[in-house]
Amino acid sequence: MFRAYTGLVKKEFLQVLRDKNMLRIIFAVPIIQLMVLGYAVTTDVKDIDLDVYDFNQSQYSRELVDAAGAGEYFTVTHDLQPTSQHPVYDLHTRFQAGASEMALIIPENFSRDLTSNENTTIGLVADGSNASSAATALGYMSQIVRQYAMDKTGVKLPIEIRRRVLYNPEGESVYFMVPGIVATLLTMITIMLTSMAIVREKEMGTLEQLLVTPITGSSLLAGKLSAFAVLGIFEMSFALAVGVLWFGIPFVGSPLLLFGLSAVYLIATLGIGLFFSTITSTQQQAMFFAWFFSIFAILTSGFLTPISNMPDWIQYLTYINPMRYFVSIVRGIMMRGAGIPELIGDIYPMLIFGVAIFTIAALRFQKRVS
Repeated sequence: MFRAYTGLVKKEFLQVLRDKNMLRIIFAVPIIQLMVLGYAVTTDVKDIDLDVYDFNQSQYSRELVDAAGAGEYFTVTHDLQPTSQHPVYDLHTRFQAGASEMALIIPENFSRDLTSNENTTIGLVADGSNASSAATALGYMSQIVRQYAMDKTGVKLPIEIRRRVLYNPEGESVYFMVPGIVATLLTMITIMLTSMAIVREKEMGTLEQLLVTPITGSSLLAGKLSAFAVLGIFEMSFALAVGVLWFGIPFVGSPLLLFGLSAVYLIATLGIGLFFSTITSTQQQAMFFAWFFSIFAILTSGFLTPISNMPDWIQYLTYINPMRYFVSIVRGIMMRGAGIPELIGDIYPMLIFGVAIFTIAALRFQKRVS
């Protein structure tokens, strides 16, 4: 009995050690997950993209801008010199495109009020799509402005800071979460279903039966992927309906544009799932690869924490994550009413990645069934 037991244990160890895919799952995947989880998921708010609209154009206003960008909290990404005829003309456009998260507006009389120790006013406008980050950023900037005024005058001036939060003035966190959940559901459903499709047919012995029928490999692939695409769109539509009707999430953009770009995104997710199905030999392996990629995609997409808060090497990794672009698109359309001109920076890389991975996966599939 004991020999049979030890023999079975030895057999299982040898079987696992001889399976290269299983070894990758056991050793490589946990290490990668630890690195991504440890660095990507952070509640810190820093490197906030800050636009500056300086109507004063004085030494004092420039020093305030330098003070705002000196620490790790703000990065001045757009420094304008607006005139009274063209004040803050592109603030909404830059917020819709995701190019900025906050705007600092310095009035014309800033230096005069500061030197005469009079009450002065500063304008702060924040993108409220992420309510938590917006509130924290407003607090940071208010502190910087007050500290700068005190350092320059030596007294605590009654500075009036006029705040405005766009797109989510109530500060509801659910407005930020639900669009991300919509993107997550579409990603996980299509990748997991597609990744197990071909492997399941092979394990059940039905793939060979399908191949001897008059149906071509291209038709077989199109039929399978079309079904998964429809299921993914249905899942996304259901999540959108619940978000809008039950949670009261505002939908200020174009639903037609959202579904059109979702179809573009499906090229990427179906391609990833198909690729996994061609490099694995069992459903368990395919499901694990799909699950691992989905976790990586979610953590590095900006769904939970802003990408700007992540270390530089993680930020570079996010460029090969199509979900990064789709999360930005969903939030941009739903909450900010963004259109194609504002989203073009996300559409192009998402499309290029999707076409590339789908082409590679389709070629591997054709080779496997031929």
